[in-house]
Amino acid sequence: MRGQALVFATPETLIGFHPDAGASFYLSHLPGCLGEYLALTGDKLKGVEMIACGLATHYSLTSRLPLIEEQLGKLVTDDPSVIETSLEKFGETAHPDDTSVIRWIETLNKCFSHDTVEEIVDALESEAAKTHDAWCISTLKKLKDASPLSLKVSLRSIRDGRFQTLDQCLAREYRMSLQGFSKQISNDFCEGVRARMVDKDFAPKWDPPSLEKVSKDMVDRYFSPLSEFEPELELPVKQREAFA
Repeated sequence: MRGQALVFATPETLIGFHPDAGASFYLSHLPGCLGEYLALTGDKLKGVEMIACGLATHYSLTSRLPLIEEQLGKLVTDDPSVIETSLEKFGETAHPDDTSVIRWIETLNKCFSHDTVEEIVDALESEAAKTHDAWCISTLKKLKDASPLSLKVSLRSIRDGRFQTLDQCLAREYRMSLQGFSKQISNDFCEGVRARMVDKDFAPKWDPPSLEKVSKDMVDRYFSPLSEFEPELELPVKQREAFA
């Protein structure tokens, strides 16, 4: 990993989408409710934070990358333990600083453990009113900027991911993506891309515009089977198992 040069984020709710490419699997397996937090807010993690929460295995400074590449290039093995030993030679010990979200993990778990996005928002607002905590206020702002529909879809996706295999998560996310692209449920994806990447006015007009107007049926449709004209994602599971 590139240390401080590395930034990790899943900011899809800010463009009216949902974390995909297997994100609902690995985010759902992070400690506590950190996966829900990252999926809903799109907050960024540095390399040190990725090590702390288990998203990364090794931490090294950018200046040491040429040495790492040279060392790995000399290896003639597929033994994970040999590769692991080689990487450890260049590892650095580092800890999250006082600005890291890891420092707020107790409050984060308390607020993001609730069943619905509305309850998560209520919990954050309650904490902010009691403590005037800057982290709570900042988190509420991130949620306010995101697509209400995407927030609900992403929360369910992460919760489902805890009980599914990676293959199942990938197949489901593919289905969700096609439903989101279709514009039959909402135009939020196109509107989010317009607001953040095309016009860059950062003023998306979400549809529905608020959490209370996002119906259960709208969320359910993201997880519904595709039509007969849109085949489900088929992964090479049998071929992979044959070589395992």
